[in-house]
Amino acid sequence: MTPSTSADNGALLREVLARIGDKWSVIVICRLDGQPRRFNELRRLTEGITQRMLSATLRHLERDGLVRRTVYATVPPQVEYALTERGHSLHAILYRLVDWTDDHLAGIQASRAAYDTAHATDPAPPAVSMGDAR
Repeated sequence: MTPSTSADNGALLREVLARIGDKWSVIVICRLDGQPRRFNELRRLTEGITQRMLSATLRHLERDGLVRRTVYATVPPQVEYALTERGHSLHAILYRLVDWTDDHLAGIQASRAAYDTAHATDPAPPAVSMGDAR
């Protein structure tokens, strides 16, 4: 492998990991696992996502071969989104990650509390007014 090919692969790897680790991508993949969904249904199920963000997320997932977009020749046209085999295999990994999180959630909360207690700082000093700053 040449250095440029290795660098290209590294960049692609980082890009793919960023995509599959993106908050909206993960949620959309999880919402599509059970069955194909239409855009507005998917938007209702994905609380907090804007129409623009959902469109962009679906486009990126389709480009990466994780989601398949099917347009039906009706009036008006119906569009449905579904996971591909690759998307289903990623969902299986995400599902195991959720299981791991559930198994370790109490320990993570305890660790956070211990960390926060150990790293607690004194209250912030009073703010200096503009007249005192001269």
